Amino acid sequence: MSHQNDWLTDGPPILTVSEVSGAIKEILEGTFPHLRVRGEISNLSRPRSGHLYFSLLEDRQDGAAASRVASAQLPCVMWRSSVARLRFQPESGMKVVMTGRIGVYEPRGTYQLIGDSLEPAGLGELQRLFEELKNRLRDEGLFAPERKRPLPFLPRRIGLITSPSGAAILDFLRILYQRFPAAWVRLVPVRVQGDGAAGEIAAAIDRLQREDDPVDVIVLTRGGGSLEDLWAFNEETVARAIACCQVPLVSAVGHEVDYTIADFVADSRAQTPTHASELVVPDLEELRAAMEQNLRRLAVAVGAVLRRAHDSWQRSRSRRLFEVPEELINDRFKHCDRVFDLLDSAASHRGRIWVDSVLAHAGRLEALSPLRVLSRGYAKLSRLDGRVVLDAGSVEPGELLDAVLARGRLSVRVEGEGKADLAADASSESQAAETK
Repeated sequence: MSHQNDWLTDGPPILTVSEVSGAIKEILEGTFPHLRVRGEISNLSRPRSGHLYFSLLEDRQDGAAASRVASAQLPCVMWRSSVARLRFQPESGMKVVMTGRIGVYEPRGTYQLIGDSLEPAGLGELQRLFEELKNRLRDEGLFAPERKRPLPFLPRRIGLITSPSGAAILDFLRILYQRFPAAWVRLVPVRVQGDGAAGEIAAAIDRLQREDDPVDVIVLTRGGGSLEDLWAFNEETVARAIACCQVPLVSAVGHEVDYTIADFVADSRAQTPTHASELVVPDLEELRAAMEQNLRRLAVAVGAVLRRAHDSWQRSRSRRLFEVPEELINDRFKHCDRVFDLLDSAASHRGRIWVDSVLAHAGRLEALSPLRVLSRGYAKLSRLDGRVVLDAGSVEPGELLDAVLARGRLSVRVEGEGKADLAADASSESQAAETK
């Protein structure tokens, strides 16, 4: 006789415990394969395994409603691999939103939310985390003015940490080369938001100061955005990397109204990427004008010294303190006049030679600028993850690429297969161009 007939006659069928647990597991896991739950962290546990165990309590603003569901809680777990991707440090009492799935542990007949990601609940929570880290680092002295180092007057090498596909890099380089065409920039491309961005930024800072030929100043920049978009620059990992950096560092993150933890720790804060260019290098035209003005002041000062010497000698002669043949004195004055003229001419000549040399080097470096190459009709191809395409054989038909032109950018799709021989020819032509 079937179970259905048993139920109709003698009651529901008798099931084993494992059958009940399996049915519950199938129902719950099938009904909630993916969900997001908002609540308050309670009973947080961090065992040595690296996993996180806690409960989410009901998050209600209304007091009466909260009293009715005060006992409502959901057991949660996050495995170590998911914990490693967290952008903040969870604490008991913190309001969060957890994304994951319902899992059932059949041997005990219990269920729990297995979390894939965890984030603060709303902008207010992010602002609270920002203020907490800001106050803690300030108490440690990381914002102290005496820690700030002056920027070099004329850096020989400039390190730039930013996204290669953002607008910030174009703004920075455009103003930089307008002010000082001879500037030399070392770009380290990184992600500036999302999971793993803070680790890449910290590694780039450490890399630039440990190279065999280290840079003289580092610029950390990106465009504006919301508090969540800029959160990578509010991570403690980035703040510690900036504090330990032995090279003066400029933080140019966001717009004028945006402030990040990186801004407070850095040696200098720029309001925008273009302002960072103005802080890092002087304006060549202003430098030339200042040098010419100093040369004129030098000529006036030397002339004044000679005139005072001449007047002093005339006064001494009029008082007849001693007798010297007049022709000898006149020869000495003529010699002083010639020395003055030679000094004035030499100073002006050396100044012009220096300015011409700087302009010549600036022209040669500007010809090698990546932006100049793009202006001749070339384009820079990169994958969507930022990796530059160097070999035609490395791309697949149908793959979507990002093309940066002299003016703007395009999204292009590969229609045919790449050919290795074309890549080899391109490489040979590039080597020949570098040799020239």
